Amino acid sequence: MELSSSFIHLPTPNNCASSSSFSPFPIQTHTKLHKFTKPRWRKLRISAVAVDPQQELPKNSPQRLLKELAERKRATAPKKKVPPKRFILRPPLDDKRLTQRFLNSPQLSLKSFPLLSSCLPSSRLNNADQTWMDEYLLEVKQALGYPLEPSDERFGDDNPAKQFDTLLYLAFQHPACERNKARHVRSGHTRLMFLGQYVLEMAFAEYFLQRYPRESPAPMRERVYGLIGKRNLPRWIKAASLQNLVFPYDDMDKLKRKEREPPAKSVFWALFGAIYLCFGMPEVYRVLFEVFGMDPEDEDCQPNLRRQLEDVDYVSVEFEGKKLSWQDVAAYKPPEDALFAHPRLFRACVPPGMHRFRGNVWDYESRPQVMQALGYPLAMMDRIPDITKARNIELGLGLQLCFLHPSKHKFEHPRFCYERLEYVGQKIQDLVMAEKLLMKHLDAPGMWLQERHRRLLMNKFCGRYLRDKRLHRFIIYSEQVQDAYEYNRRLRNPSTTAVQQALHGLSYTVYGKPDVRRLMFEVFDFEQIQPKPV
Repeated sequence: MELSSSFIHLPTPNNCASSSSFSPFPIQTHTKLHKFTKPRWRKLRISAVAVDPQQELPKNSPQRLLKELAERKRATAPKKKVPPKRFILRPPLDDKRLTQRFLNSPQLSLKSFPLLSSCLPSSRLNNADQTWMDEYLLEVKQALGYPLEPSDERFGDDNPAKQFDTLLYLAFQHPACERNKARHVRSGHTRLMFLGQYVLEMAFAEYFLQRYPRESPAPMRERVYGLIGKRNLPRWIKAASLQNLVFPYDDMDKLKRKEREPPAKSVFWALFGAIYLCFGMPEVYRVLFEVFGMDPEDEDCQPNLRRQLEDVDYVSVEFEGKKLSWQDVAAYKPPEDALFAHPRLFRACVPPGMHRFRGNVWDYESRPQVMQALGYPLAMMDRIPDITKARNIELGLGLQLCFLHPSKHKFEHPRFCYERLEYVGQKIQDLVMAEKLLMKHLDAPGMWLQERHRRLLMNKFCGRYLRDKRLHRFIIYSEQVQDAYEYNRRLRNPSTTAVQQALHGLSYTVYGKPDVRRLMFEVFDFEQIQPKPV
């Protein structure tokens, strides 16, 4: 842009030379001066004027106008958005109001079901919540195969299913919903979602370990991912005709993948968290395989082809020549005089051929030290003493399997290692820790609990807790691996983590979930809250 300025009177040449307001290039004029003619200055057009930045510009200078305009634009630029009120720190509640708030919370209303109570909303449902339930809850129940009557009328106070309507409402309020902006709804949904993911993992681990008694955990993990990986969850939501409740204003098939998958995953996980809390694991299997129509033999969830090691060992009689269905797993109840809390799962993880190791050197030298460190065997009230004796023998064989590294016998006997116990142990410790965090932190949202859960169960910590008990000395390696691991702790770390998780799997199959809690929080002290010995 050309800047021009018209001057009628120019200063004298001396002033021009001393002034710094004009550029040093010469000003040429085309006026002829005669000998006797009085000099007359004409109007001149100056194309550009250079200004010293140190000197103040004239008021009518274009440079000054442009500079002021730029400063005004800079001053009136849009400021950062003020955060919403819910993110602004408020003064803490006084003791009286805080006590009243907790006493009025539904989370403290059920003393006989602490886990269920911890997943209820932190405040009572309001009219907007009740409006959604009146409008959509019947459709949800019909799609899932439940009676249409309100749950608080069908069940008594001693039945956890009385709270099913409330949990079902929370399960469908994913982050993209309008009602999710309410704090009690948002927190309740994320807590159910946090629990539901571990419920699903545990359900499929138990089912596939009993359905495929000879497989290693790697193909099972691929089957689980093929069924409930986040890429496939919208397909199951649509199969149960729930897409209009998850996406009320959009056609799910026309949405982009990043817009379709997160709400579907959020609702799917939270839904199974609610079902597990109210009806238990058998109902989880029914909804998975009847309502959503999952098929473990579907081509989409088959594992990758890999070289299979020849398995020459026997399996338990109940697995021989048949594949268990989900009804067999869901309806199975152990007899009263059963050796274990989960006898069929124990048989699926500990092969019958382990009895050949009974009475070996490890059984005499290492097993008593391991059992003493873990507090085994537990006192059990059995009607027949032979049952107690048989359980302790099987427990000792299971402990030896927990410490049997794959390098020792896996290539000749693929199931003579801790891999299958490690798989179920990893899932049960995830579920137990999730339940503990939910009951311990009543006001924490699910995302915070997820991060806390991840930090407590990191693999390096699991192995460290085993080494703190000096139990890593009893792991059975092959001679070649033993030489490589002897002076390299980094190579040993994965095996110590696997042994620690296998111990949790064994305790779950033999004594049940209470013993897993005892191991995690009393023996290994996962939360690191017990005083350390000096």
